[in-house]
Amino acid sequence: MIARSRPPNYNNYVLIRSIPILLLACCALAADTPPVELDIAGNDLWVDTKVDVHARDEVVITGTGKLTLTDGQQTTPDGARRGFRDMLRTYPVNAAGQGALIGRLGDSETAQPFLIGPTLKWQAPRDGRLWIGINRSGSAAPKGSFHVKIEFSSHAPEATSKVDYKLPAITTEIADRFPRRIGDAQGNAGDNTNFLLVGTEAKILEAFKAAGWVEVDRSQNDAVLNGILAIIDKRAYVALPMSELMLFGRVQDHGMAHGDPISVVAQRHHFRIWKAPFQVEGQEIWIGAGTHDIGFDRDQRKKNGITHKIDPDVDKEREYIAMSLQETGLIAQVSYVTPSKPSKEAVTATGASFHSDGRLLVIHLIPDSSTPAAAPATAPAPEKKGTSIFDEVREP
Repeated sequence: MIARSRPPNYNNYVLIRSIPILLLACCALAADTPPVELDIAGNDLWVDTKVDVHARDEVVITGTGKLTLTDGQQTTPDGARRGFRDMLRTYPVNAAGQGALIGRLGDSETAQPFLIGPTLKWQAPRDGRLWIGINRSGSAAPKGSFHVKIEFSSHAPEATSKVDYKLPAITTEIADRFPRRIGDAQGNAGDNTNFLLVGTEAKILEAFKAAGWVEVDRSQNDAVLNGILAIIDKRAYVALPMSELMLFGRVQDHGMAHGDPISVVAQRHHFRIWKAPFQVEGQEIWIGAGTHDIGFDRDQRKKNGITHKIDPDVDKEREYIAMSLQETGLIAQVSYVTPSKPSKEAVTATGASFHSDGRLLVIHLIPDSSTPAAAPATAPAPEKKGTSIFDEVREP
């Protein structure tokens, strides 16, 4: 009996031949899923649709009807045309008009709202519950309602096993290669470094953009120019510059912020990141320092100086950054590492005190598909220590 050998790349051939069958099965499953229809009233900020989606599910959302705004103007799900008054208001989706139909995945404080309008073909970035609402400000309560229809155009293939990415381990020895504090140009020690990012610059910026973070302007001149352009376009301006601080002998490579129009002057989530002068197992690694501005304070370096007041519990901002990135579906793993000499209590360069548990958050971006081989982090659960939102990954 002659044994038949399989041709080279036989397994790949079988997999490729199976793809059309999988796609047909997913489309058939979507066709068997009945559409969901509901009415969204003008005074509804957010409504739980009871529709659960999985990562990469494709959903078509349509909205019809009209709302009457408080000024008597009528609008469709597109939202009213933005005017100068809208620049003084805070909306869930600041780039959209008042009364627009909007959505978000989940109901956490870091869930990123998006514009639906009259129709949207949307791919879910992660597993979660779909919420739909009206883009409105404060106590504004438009009259009327939109009729919304939610249909699955395709379901993502059900994973038979967890994806196993090849991720470099971030050990205490690696953490000790990073300075514990950043500083100002005069050499005064400032905020803690409190998180690490493993991934390329492009992937990191993509993830933060998807999470709703904006890169701030570098200078006052940039701020004036972009502020004027925002006024002309009737857009909210939230890219207010932040001070340049030092690490590795240079100012930050990127400064990012989460803030609302108007209040961004005094209150916003923000951080700075620097690319490390070394790699880990051939991958880029970045270090960041994040704090939450909650008002104004005295700058003790200058007579009558004024600076931003930060929340002294800086670990909260570290967790906020992690939660926001988890919303994007672009994160492979979240973990923590404690340096051998953690910074737990200190004073900023401006004289404000802060405290921390001293750990560094470690965020691995999903690597390129060409890099084989820890499973995507699941939804965060409260840690028993009470200092972290994640407990599925232990420190090395």
